[in-house]
Amino acid sequence: MTAQKCCLSGFEWSGEPQGEVIPFPTTSNQAYKTGSSSDVAILFVHDLVGWKYRNARLLADHYAREVGATVYLPDLNSREIREPEIFACARKLRSEYKKVGAVGFCWGGWAVFRLGAKGNNLVDCVIAGHPSILKKEDIDNVDVPVQLLAPEHDPPFSPELKDHFWRVTQARGDLAFDYQHFAGMAHGALVRGDEEKPGEQRAMTRAKNAAVGWFAEWLHTE
Repeated sequence: MTAQKCCLSGFEWSGEPQGEVIPFPTTSNQAYKTGSSSDVAILFVHDLVGWKYRNARLLADHYAREVGATVYLPDLNSREIREPEIFACARKLRSEYKKVGAVGFCWGGWAVFRLGAKGNNLVDCVIAGHPSILKKEDIDNVDVPVQLLAPEHDPPFSPELKDHFWRVTQARGDLAFDYQHFAGMAHGALVRGDEEKPGEQRAMTRAKNAAVGWFAEWLHTE
């Protein structure tokens, strides 16, 4: 399955999220769930603003609708990084779906690198948007197709880390990767940008479209 051109035309921040809040099975977390696929799931790891942030839920709706997936946006406590809970959520999805992807922003971007590390077998592809607390060894260890959504002005994802990502992924040869550079954009703009500003609106739309294309490529193939 590939993303349809009509699905990639824009980013709607208007309206209300279309999903539901459910208890996440086998964990103590609640989750925003959207979509109805029984084969493909996406784990959305939120940033510091949290899982109730309206734009994050609307973005989850876009992924569900345009990729053809069921998206889970669990409450992972934006004030405290809880890696065991993130892994527990991924394991549950892996046990129930044929294909699982993960997307995360800010520290959620770090989390998806951890999920996609060698030997974990928890996800089939990952997308990291303006990742924070990422270390070089996280980049070294990623072992699934990885897409990076990288604003130009992003101190947490420093030029040194960006260069390291480029050098490692190109040297690997066996790792599918995609790097999306967003000129003029700052950390957080791809989810929390101002839709009234044309440059930020375009960046949010482009980031969403890039993610949809990446998920469609890797979650709908055998």
